[in-house]
Amino acid sequence: MKSLIAYKRFLLTGLFFCMVISANWAQNKNLLELKKGKIIFMSYAPQEIIKAESDELKGLINIDNSTFAIVVNNSTFNGFNSELQREHFNERFIETEKYNSCTYSGKIIEKIDLSKDGTYQVRTRGKLTVHGISEDRVILVTIKVVSGSIIVSGKFIVSLSDHEISIPAIVNQKIAENIEVNFTALFEKK
Repeated sequence: MKSLIAYKRFLLTGLFFCMVISANWAQNKNLLELKKGKIIFMSYAPQEIIKAESDELKGLINIDNSTFAIVVNNSTFNGFNSELQREHFNERFIETEKYNSCTYSGKIIEKIDLSKDGTYQVRTRGKLTVHGISEDRVILVTIKVVSGSIIVSGKFIVSLSDHEISIPAIVNQKIAENIEVNFTALFEKK
């Protein structure tokens, strides 16, 4: 009798784990991972143009509910006009040791079928976090769906004052208050 009860428990436990694994797999089959991407920021100031980029983006898109999350580690930005400029970016302005990454997460506003091929201009609504300060944003993006892969690209402006990044008076002609950000990201099934 005890062995029959133990056997039933074993079967129920095994069945439960199979259901959990199947449910997780079903959820994850509609989860796309950022495989490669690039983010570029440009500062167009009167005395200097600064350009830096990173290709070390990470992110996910859930095609079931049109949600997404993207992150870039601030220390991965390269380019700049000099190594000293990169050092100032990390130490004085973005404070990489304190705020190691920038993120954008939210939802695609328009209802589109991300499982069907096509090109779509859509708005995203989410939280953009730069320098530890989150701001609600709506960002226009282009989404191109090709054979289950999704390419997302767009451009937006980041105001330094919105994220409490101050520019010393001595360099205010070399660093713009509004920074242009361009990005492209390829998402594929995990």
